[in-house]
Amino acid sequence: MSTDPDHRFDELMETSDPGFATVMSCVFGIEPHETRTYLALLDRPGSTIDELEAPLDRDRSTINRSLTTLYERGIVSRNRRLLDGGGYVYQYTAVSLPEVKRMLHEALDAWTATVHGVIDDFDET
Repeated sequence: MSTDPDHRFDELMETSDPGFATVMSCVFGIEPHETRTYLALLDRPGSTIDELEAPLDRDRSTINRSLTTLYERGIVSRNRRLLDGGGYVYQYTAVSLPEVKRMLHEALDAWTATVHGVIDDFDET
């Protein structure tokens, strides 16, 4: 369920030595706290919003918004677990780091190809 993120490659280009979190934020169009949520999920697969409150030191609504964005970007998955007393809760798992790295490479390669095409197609008139 991946939507086209609002890439922020311009921010990436302005940073001479970007860290992984900066690359994640710029390529996937996410905020730093959403990158923190992804990284927390790497260590805690199958977590619920409640289980992420303490390690992230964030309120439920902020975590819920972060997880929704990450889910829409295709970098976390979610499964619905039925509760014994009725109802359900979502459990979230981060897409593996090698897979996310592949996604980052693909997005950057596509952007680079587009820029190369613009350069190649430029004709002084």
